[in-house]
Amino acid sequence: MPRRIPGIHHVTAISGPPQANVDFYTGTLRQRLVKKTVNFDAPDVYHLYYGNTGAEPGTILTFFPFVDAGPGRAGPGMAAGYAYAVPAGQFDGWMERLAADAVDFDGPFDRFGQRVITLRDPDGAPVDLVETNRVSDEPLDGFHSVTLWEADLAPTARLLTDHFGYAEAGHETAGGIERLRLVTPGDARGTVVDLIRSDAPSIGRQGAGTIHHVAFRAEDDAVQAEWQERLRSAGHAVTEVRDRQYFNAIYFREPGGVLFEIATDPPGFAVDEDAAHLGEALKLPPQYEPYRARIERVLPPLRVAG
Repeated sequence: MPRRIPGIHHVTAISGPPQANVDFYTGTLRQRLVKKTVNFDAPDVYHLYYGNTGAEPGTILTFFPFVDAGPGRAGPGMAAGYAYAVPAGQFDGWMERLAADAVDFDGPFDRFGQRVITLRDPDGAPVDLVETNRVSDEPLDGFHSVTLWEADLAPTARLLTDHFGYAEAGHETAGGIERLRLVTPGDARGTVVDLIRSDAPSIGRQGAGTIHHVAFRAEDDAVQAEWQERLRSAGHAVTEVRDRQYFNAIYFREPGGVLFEIATDPPGFAVDEDAAHLGEALKLPPQYEPYRARIERVLPPLRVAG
């Protein structure tokens, strides 16, 4: 059986109009648009994937941009945020660059001994940038962590420690928010999961500016199948394998209610276009290819920064 999850594969969120989303993530955050496709369940809506230059697992943030999406609000039972890892020596440069570009941010403040600043994307979603000692030529070295908002930290912590191989690495309380940090060993990207509990009452609502699900890595299909069996044996209602073109996926709800996915590393994002030209063309799932002309008429054109 697999011993542990290596880290985060991707995070999928909901946004409002796509152009503002593209401007922020390719412009302000200097990410690469690595795939431009459509929502499998609503082909009149884009599914946009951002990542590092190589479109590697652990760097991928995806969005369903609904033009008429109402505002969402994070709450217990939802993923509440994601954090990018700022490579060694680049944190001050990021603050200077954002200030020069008149991009507002909060901080810096200390979290478990690391400096953090928080931006807001066009839909108000918090985006943390965390100072790390990782060496990278990328502006941001993929994910540092995700934050899950729980009514009770213990059941989710047990899943992550007993099944996924995470270990508790810190506990803080500030401003009425309790934060428990869990880390999976290794040097992969996105090895940190923070669980938070707030004293302030809140009711979450899916919508623009909220996270739909968090995906963890499986090295290949065989490992994913082992995770599927292991989780089912532990009483979790895990879906059948679903083909997402660039990875295979299984889904289940963790005890606190957050939708978890386990996604395979292969085949990757270069399976249907050259690695040097990722994200340039609209790529459609095979079932929608016969309707390409109609879909292209509906989807708004997108401009990518730089």
